Amino acid sequence: MKTVAHYIEHFIPEHYELFLDISRKEKTFSGRVAITGLAKKAHISLHQKNLTITSVKVAGQDMDFQVDDENEAVHISLQQTGDVVLELVYTGKITDNMTGMYPSYYTFEGEKKELISTQFESHFAREVFPSVDEPEAKATFDLSLKFDQEDGDIALSNMPEIKVDERKKTGVWTFDTTPRMSSYLLAFALGALHGKTARTKNGTIVGSYASQAQKLTSLDFSLDIAVRVIEFYEDYFQVNYPIPQCLHVALPDFSAGAMENWGLITYREIFLLVDENSSVVSRQRVALIIAHEVAHQWFGNLVTMKWWDDLWLNESFANMMEYVAIDAIEPSWNIFEDFQTSGVPSALRRDATDGVQSVHVEVKHPDEINTLFDPAIVYAKGSRLMHMLRRWLGDAAFSRGLKAYFDKHQYGNTIGRDLWDALSATSGKDVADFMDAWLEQPGYPLVTARVEEDKLILSQKQFFIGEHENKERLWPIPLNSNWTGLPETLTQESLIIENFSQLVAANQDKGAFRLNTGNTAHYITDYQGQLLEEVLTDFSGLDIESKLQVLEERRLLAESGHISFADLVPLLVQVKKETSYLVASATAQLISSIERFVDEDSPTEDKLKQIVRSVFQANFDRLGFEKVAGEADEDEMVRQVTISHMLWADDAKAISKAREIYAQYADKIEDLPASIRVFILVNEMRQAGCLELIESYLAAYTATNDSNFQADLAQGLSYLKTDEGLKKVLSVLKDKDVVKPQDLSAWYATFLRRSFAQEAMWNWAREDWDWIKQALGGDMSFDSFVNIPAQIFKTQQRLDEYKAFFEPQLTDMALSRNISIGIKSIAARLDLIQKDKKSVEKAIMDY
Repeated sequence: MKTVAHYIEHFIPEHYELFLDISRKEKTFSGRVAITGLAKKAHISLHQKNLTITSVKVAGQDMDFQVDDENEAVHISLQQTGDVVLELVYTGKITDNMTGMYPSYYTFEGEKKELISTQFESHFAREVFPSVDEPEAKATFDLSLKFDQEDGDIALSNMPEIKVDERKKTGVWTFDTTPRMSSYLLAFALGALHGKTARTKNGTIVGSYASQAQKLTSLDFSLDIAVRVIEFYEDYFQVNYPIPQCLHVALPDFSAGAMENWGLITYREIFLLVDENSSVVSRQRVALIIAHEVAHQWFGNLVTMKWWDDLWLNESFANMMEYVAIDAIEPSWNIFEDFQTSGVPSALRRDATDGVQSVHVEVKHPDEINTLFDPAIVYAKGSRLMHMLRRWLGDAAFSRGLKAYFDKHQYGNTIGRDLWDALSATSGKDVADFMDAWLEQPGYPLVTARVEEDKLILSQKQFFIGEHENKERLWPIPLNSNWTGLPETLTQESLIIENFSQLVAANQDKGAFRLNTGNTAHYITDYQGQLLEEVLTDFSGLDIESKLQVLEERRLLAESGHISFADLVPLLVQVKKETSYLVASATAQLISSIERFVDEDSPTEDKLKQIVRSVFQANFDRLGFEKVAGEADEDEMVRQVTISHMLWADDAKAISKAREIYAQYADKIEDLPASIRVFILVNEMRQAGCLELIESYLAAYTATNDSNFQADLAQGLSYLKTDEGLKKVLSVLKDKDVVKPQDLSAWYATFLRRSFAQEAMWNWAREDWDWIKQALGGDMSFDSFVNIPAQIFKTQQRLDEYKAFFEPQLTDMALSRNISIGIKSIAARLDLIQKDKKSVEKAIMDY
């Protein structure tokens, strides 16, 4: 892809005065923008996309201009350089692509209605007004807008409304001047929104808003979290929240999860709304996403990357800070366990595939962003590296470094090195030297630990799953051992520590030798010989994070072929009495991996189900289906893992109880307790999946405004077992009034995982590929239609089909990397199944 020109090199904007007149009815808008700035050359360019520009003036005089649609630009010839005020008049169209300015649809009291909102990151502000649409081109903004307003409608933007009395006469909404910020952070939302507000202890106005179809009470939780998160960051960063307001708006249609527009953060409804019937998982997810977006108000908004190369740093930092913040304000949640069971395994699996990108990748054109910013790498791995760095520096030095960074660079732009310099100054450590290897190299190391002739030998080598080329990469690895007497880091390929017996004696009260305590550093360990035996012998005495690590690391070693998957089956004996969510989650992943080797409806599957019942029996007896007053949140989460597996394993008691609960709520299934609702819906479909039930689920899906309930229904529907029902589901996927485009990838994934539905869903995706591309527009989830089958397929036929369909698309920059990695992932899975299938089946039958 060609390198895009940077227009700030010729024109530096300082201030935008923007007026928009919006017609929801006609799906059009007209605009006027006056841009004050410095013209460094007489020929300058602004970004625009799909705008009809009718005039460009300076000091009342018409300027020559040329619209360049290919480069999303308008080129302007000025009569002089220096300070100028450019005045442009233009019109544009409101489209459904969820970029620029777009509508969100919802139904209220039987009537279809819509909100209008914006999504300008990464480079979509140009779809709404001519601008230098680059992160370095920071400016202040005065926004005014008018729209075909109806009773109950309001408008929100980055800053509070001013000139309210004038608006009542003219209908023009005017907002206060923003701070100096990048164009991608400007935002507004308008329509029949309602919400609640509060203030932080320092006086910031905090609000939570949604469409009138959502209950006001569903905003209480997010409002409370938002207030407390801002107050935490103010204390932690030692920098006050920089602007007067922080509003949070739930939108019915939204491409990503949330967007950190300064002072007006936008969300998918599922990531902001929490009603009284909610699960622990959904509440924690909402809290984490709010904390993530609010972290961006400092890191990303107050201080912004100079160019998209360093967008990874924005996201990795916010992904780390969301856990730091929520752990501080809700310590009983043990929220770091969420990262250990979601982000960490995602990063470890993806980052072990040869060809995966490094965290820091050069960006030549903003169109590349969606293709390069792999969530498992940029968010999960990047966040893990930030956790690793924070631990290596110490929290106090890390916090002081952030304050110095914000103080020096506020309202400006930076590169990653600027943050490393600030952290180095406060910690006395060379942060850039430590981080470069982790950021610039793809992959991560496998540390092998073994004892030979009274010597502890530690060595590192890049860890791969599947076909690969070893590049002999090395990393500075924080050992983080539970034993004393070891160096802080392993920097060379191999390290020999003499007199292991003396090391044992000095650490005899520390338990089995362990590395990477807390599981914060980005590597895994292969304990060999007596070290492995001691870890497994000591398993019941390990802390729960170490237990998770043992299960996760052994599973990854089996995935890579270092050990056999058959060796993992006996590990299931170790977890029968475990009551923690960390261990339950790791056990679930282990079982899922073993299940790949087992044919459906075979004697081996019957035996595996028997094993699974025995693994979860104690927790099922302890927790059952129904919440007990005063129980810990962790119990609810363990209950979910337990019920899911007991039902999959055909436990008669669990099935009977689930059907009994469904019968109680048959006429009001939305009221099923949210924490177990999906399992009840899935079980009912598995046991009684007639067409009538399928149609009732679809009707409930269309009728509800609760995104969590919709997700549960989609899961339930995926377990159907009739051709007629499957045909019915496929017929609604292209109906935007039933399945919103933003939810297509979730439907795709859940049906592709079911053997009965896989063929039909895979055919649907290939046959309607052009429609999928068009429907998703700028949606960042589009590449998931490549990634999802790569994570699921496990037969030669599917690999051949995958290659036949996607290899001709390798020239598509948006898909090429993920296609190549997808082929390797499926091939590695096939090789593993072929190699280990018989031994795994034997291990199951001998269990």
